[in-house]
Amino acid sequence: MESVKRHRAHKARLDLSAAQVTVLDGQAHAARALWNLLHEYATFRPGRLASLKECDEAIRVARREIDWMGQLPAQAAQAVLKTYRQAWANFLNPDHPARRPTFKSRSRSRMAVDVPQAQHLNIVRLNRRWGLVNLPKAGRARFRWTKDLPGVTKGGPAGRITGARLVKEPDGWHIVFRTETLAEPAAAHQGPQVGIDRGITVALALSDGTMREHAPWLGNGEKEHLRRLEKKAARQRRTRHRGEPTSHRLARTYDQIARLRATAKRRAVDWQHQTTTELAATFSVIKVENLPITTMLRSAKGTAEAPGKNVRQKAGLNRSISGEAWGRTVTLLEYKTTDRGGQVVKVPAPGTSQTCHRCGHRDAASRAGTVFACTNPDCGWVGHADTNAAININNADGTAVSGRGDLGNARSAKRQPPRAA
Repeated sequence: MESVKRHRAHKARLDLSAAQVTVLDGQAHAARALWNLLHEYATFRPGRLASLKECDEAIRVARREIDWMGQLPAQAAQAVLKTYRQAWANFLNPDHPARRPTFKSRSRSRMAVDVPQAQHLNIVRLNRRWGLVNLPKAGRARFRWTKDLPGVTKGGPAGRITGARLVKEPDGWHIVFRTETLAEPAAAHQGPQVGIDRGITVALALSDGTMREHAPWLGNGEKEHLRRLEKKAARQRRTRHRGEPTSHRLARTYDQIARLRATAKRRAVDWQHQTTTELAATFSVIKVENLPITTMLRSAKGTAEAPGKNVRQKAGLNRSISGEAWGRTVTLLEYKTTDRGGQVVKVPAPGTSQTCHRCGHRDAASRAGTVFACTNPDCGWVGHADTNAAININNADGTAVSGRGDLGNARSAKRQPPRAA
């Protein structure tokens, strides 16, 4: 049977000197500015979008005439152009949910630099914990070795590294290796089928009666530290007038808040990876609700003419849903079940938490918190509400999705008609 190629990413923390951090910061700002220049050049023209050839020539001229543009390696500049053109291709594809490309803000965009060609990385393993990698214009740098890389480690997985991307997180710079491995097509998974209900009180409730729960992402001391930092930032903002730059003290407070929130996110991602790996290895078919998460997270403020109700409670619910990252859980399940010969099935969400799985009677009054008590006098089943919902999900019919999800035919409502080509 012919082998198949699997493309994955592996993220590792970099250990950089202060000079190397300065170099990468400059490259990231140059890459963002190049994106903005490309967007202006490609869209602010009468009649049509600029072609790929015209954009490429404009970059070459800019690198000769603009001094700071030389901070960005030539291959990284070409990667910015490639990414920008792909963003337009995604937007113009009616089956893709991407929005129209726009300018990138200095304060809100993610700092990143592409290393498109892997042969320039020259990866070497130093010991059990550290490796060495070559970063363009920044020199050799150590990175945390947590996983064998294909084509680098002797006796490791067969395949190769096709490139990398440098990204800056609140705790510093990281490198994301793009890997390509060869694997035999997975045989059909022989495990049982299960339905999963995602929630807040219980993270994941399974139709077999078991649950997958986690501790709070931040400890009590860390939560109190975060609360005090947020109050401190609010006090510092009160002394800042509109239009003034952010003070160094306020920026430092923002950095401390971002590091704490990044710690919570890392713990959440780690738990999700471990849990989804276990579920994908155990079950052949995993059914989940097809939830409109973006719609669920909309604010309840309303308008001045029609103000919303329970705004603070809805805001707290939105934070809880965002903290559980339901969408990321399903995304991880999709490719992990595909690799193991299983599949993820999305079923319609309405009614799963209000319907008794035993008799089919639907009544919103049947659920009170985590307890489900069927109001049908001929049934009267009582049990955990999330388990009941998970059984309903397992019994429902749905649509199987691939390892990259089911994009469907929905077109973003915020898209604007593209310019004529």
